[in-house]
Amino acid sequence: MTVPGVGIIGLGNMGGALAANLVDAGLAVVAHDALGPERAPEGSTYVASVAEVARRAGVVVFSLPDGKASEQVARELLAAEGRCARHVVDTSTVGVTAARTIGALLGEGGVGYVDAPVSGGPAGARARTLAVMYAGSRDACAEVEPVLAGLSDRRFRVGERPGMAQALKLANNFLSATALAATSEAVAFGRSVGLDLETMLTVLDSASGRNTATSDKFPNHVLTGRYASGFSNSLMTKDVQLYLNAVGEQGGPSSIGAVTAGVWERFADAEPGADFTRIYPFVEGS
Repeated sequence: MTVPGVGIIGLGNMGGALAANLVDAGLAVVAHDALGPERAPEGSTYVASVAEVARRAGVVVFSLPDGKASEQVARELLAAEGRCARHVVDTSTVGVTAARTIGALLGEGGVGYVDAPVSGGPAGARARTLAVMYAGSRDACAEVEPVLAGLSDRRFRVGERPGMAQALKLANNFLSATALAATSEAVAFGRSVGLDLETMLTVLDSASGRNTATSDKFPNHVLTGRYASGFSNSLMTKDVQLYLNAVGEQGGPSSIGAVTAGVWERFADAEPGADFTRIYPFVEGS
């Protein structure tokens, strides 16, 4: 189908990269961010309000920090006079309950909702290697397919109902958070007995302990001292808590989740807003 225009609301580290991808895909992109036009990518048209995005775009992408922000923007979109927007693609990590709430809210206003969180960070967005996991009705997903294709080359439809993609994203981020925290503790132990950091990472990444911390986060951010993944400890703490909340609602096991959440909460309390890869020096110094 032909998309009359694509809106994107939220131009942070992730949203800005996603907006650039949509421009590169040849889509007519209308962008808005609460902090102003500075982060709008070249080739997009910046507008001053959510309402203006809703008037100029048939599909609107959200890239927002949490469920509260997504719900607020959804309400502003619905209230826009002369609204053109027919579908929302929400790439934010909002949690299962919030996705269901936002989907129902938009549905009542005649706007389709595709729950489409992403994983891979700003670098993955720029490389078009993000995993886009999405859920929504077959018709809604078909309508927004050109937009999803503009976001990334790796897309996975995981269900019919809003919240299903959120569940998978939360499970993924819990695993990522646990792996990074556990790797930090294991590496701190190795350093304490005199092992070389680079040697440890080479061996761990070739052995059964391999994970995204040993393959990416430690080599690219800890070993180099960059600590610049573009994802904060506050956001990871939020995501792990959303995971625990969702597991609790399902009555599932969460003993490991509770330990992981505790580590991230302490780190976020000690260094609010720090890059999440800085958990290594935090754990090493604890």
